[in-house]
Amino acid sequence: MVGLVIGCNFAAMATRIYTKTGDDGTTGLFGGNRVAKDSLRIEAYGTVDELNAILGVALAANMPQELINELTDVSSTLFTLGADLATPLDPPPTFAIPRITGEHIMELERRIDRHDEALEPLKVFILPGGTPAAAALHQARTVCRRAERAAVALARTEDVGPHVVTYLNRLSDYLFTVARRANKLAGFADVPWSSR
Repeated sequence: MVGLVIGCNFAAMATRIYTKTGDDGTTGLFGGNRVAKDSLRIEAYGTVDELNAILGVALAANMPQELINELTDVSSTLFTLGADLATPLDPPPTFAIPRITGEHIMELERRIDRHDEALEPLKVFILPGGTPAAAALHQARTVCRRAERAAVALARTEDVGPHVVTYLNRLSDYLFTVARRANKLAGFADVPWSSR
């Protein structure tokens, strides 16, 4: 949805989903600048959009009830992250854009700590999987790492919000922890990796 919102003319959205403005291989950023659809900025927020879609799959996969509100909140925050990535800092936008803040990061850390307290300490690597919900969360974790790599690459050449990369780094840790928690709540044990 981030890509849809960023790449569309809002006036046109009321009547049709297609605008034809991207037929030349470009898309619009907040602020009006047009960039190639394969630019690093588009890759970064497009991967965040993919991550959010996978969270939707996880939420639809019989997620334990006590995790649903929390993961829905994370999904909503990913829209803020997409808007942050889609809006260069320079020149400053002429309208208010939501940005990822240090508070978003601290909230993830609080959630990680709370879930971690309910889990057995990890002594070995574990395999992704278990319930469909947990498997989707593990997939989300790997896509989150790809989004982080894209944001790091973007930050080398263009400005990004000051908390974007840290948020993605912490989010992948959160998704790993909550995947384990989803399995535990469903009565599935972690499957240890064996080197044989």
